[in-house]
Amino acid sequence: MSQPPRIPPASLTPVGTNLHRPECVLVDRDNHIHVPDWRGGVTRIAADGSQQTWLARNPPVDVRPNGIEILPDGSFLLANLGDAGGVWQLQRDGTVRPFLIEIEGKPLPPANFVVRQGDRTWISVSTWRVPRQQAWRQDVADGFIVLVDRRGARIVRDGLHYTNEVRPDPSGPWLYVVETFGRRLSRCRIAANGDLSSPEVVVALGHGCFPDGFAFDRIGRIWIASLVSNRLLRFDGHELTTMLEDVNGEYVNAVERAWVNGEMRTEHLGPIPETRLQQLTSVAFGANGRDLYLGSLHADCVYRTSALHDD
Repeated sequence: MSQPPRIPPASLTPVGTNLHRPECVLVDRDNHIHVPDWRGGVTRIAADGSQQTWLARNPPVDVRPNGIEILPDGSFLLANLGDAGGVWQLQRDGTVRPFLIEIEGKPLPPANFVVRQGDRTWISVSTWRVPRQQAWRQDVADGFIVLVDRRGARIVRDGLHYTNEVRPDPSGPWLYVVETFGRRLSRCRIAANGDLSSPEVVVALGHGCFPDGFAFDRIGRIWIASLVSNRLLRFDGHELTTMLEDVNGEYVNAVERAWVNGEMRTEHLGPIPETRLQQLTSVAFGANGRDLYLGSLHADCVYRTSALHDD
């Protein structure tokens, strides 16, 4: 089988302006793009290109949203990466209240991601360590997944290697999870009561690949965004294909050395010299299933490509 053509970084179209750390990209049925705003809220880029931002008014804690989710009433869930942690609910009038701020009698640490599945809400927490940079290592695996459902909130999986995005499989009873500093995508089977079992590695990644976000396309393939190397990878269940890369080799090698030696610091996830993408973190499909949107840590826009085909 021939390899699909790669997406040239220069072909990406900027979408949105003056965004504040658009790490997570969420596209609704009307093709409106939603991204977190690091100032404490959410920005929507409508299909016509207009923008609107909802920020928390007088929040009780410093809210630094990472993952976001839209609730049926139009409010948002914010996975708070700020020091106070927890998951918070933001109304469009700016009112903010806690959704989940403790688990099993302990304060919920900075939360990475949140996603809804019917009556279930899945939350990922990367680590118990403070600051979380202490878990940017090969030998730390204390991340976990929380399930909130009609029974309440409980930890359903732990011992994960820096838990990042989690998503239910749209075609089956699996919960997929990125383990960023384990450099892998894994999954667990979802029981009828929401418990997780039968953990297995779906795909392991190599040099320069630190997975962050992922998405399923309409035929079930998995697209994975990699930090550091700015790679967009596609996994079809058998083969892993690099679809896009915007790599600064010297930067990647420096981060690799730091990771191997257990010396990663904040600057290793900082802006990347001489690249257009700036720490690629998120991938999402448009309402048509073909347009692809990419988010990153240090850009002030998201990027779109329409060069996808069901090859």
